[in-house]
Amino acid sequence: MNEQRRLARLHDLPVNYDLDGPHPTEDGWRVDDYCQPLPAEAPGEPVEGGPFLLARALLRDYKVADPRLVRVTYDPAAPLEHRDMLLELRFHRLFGLYVGCRVGTVTDEVRTQDGRPVRIWGWPYMTLEGHIEQGRMDWEVLKWLDTGEVQFRIHSLSRNSGTRNLLVNLGFRLFGQRERERYLAGACRRMAGLTAKALRGEHPAAQGR
Repeated sequence: MNEQRRLARLHDLPVNYDLDGPHPTEDGWRVDDYCQPLPAEAPGEPVEGGPFLLARALLRDYKVADPRLVRVTYDPAAPLEHRDMLLELRFHRLFGLYVGCRVGTVTDEVRTQDGRPVRIWGWPYMTLEGHIEQGRMDWEVLKWLDTGEVQFRIHSLSRNSGTRNLLVNLGFRLFGQRERERYLAGACRRMAGLTAKALRGEHPAAQGR
């Protein structure tokens, strides 16, 4: 089955966990948080061609995923909010496992955190039925308006979905957290590298998208 057919089949799949329920660690839930500094810009609202808007363009198109670890298929004509995404999880080039996610509500606002104004743009995706995990991953680009600092942040809530595939379940238990850390840390490095390239005009994100 090709990727487009697999993507189409995600449309009718539900999210595979209780979005509003408690997610205690004793039930296997794990929280991971990452924060990657990006090049700063002048204080105030984001500037055209600056690192915040360039990183936003990269995140909107999910360019943060290292294709050696995760390959993504989605309909680029579909709105970002509630978009279905087909992910192919790559395991050391040995095989790929297809899983589905759905984008949630897009955030685009100014908040006050620790008494400081911060512009935040980002979105989460939630795992769908058939995924080897349950949970969500929040991706955000932030600009602290008082100083001009720009950051990329990831917040992950996850646990094993308990798939009936014994081989996949065993592999997840043995390597799942290590692979997740490798993926998330790699996403931070990739965002920093691509933002720097875009600032130099060496990436399509620099073309004013």
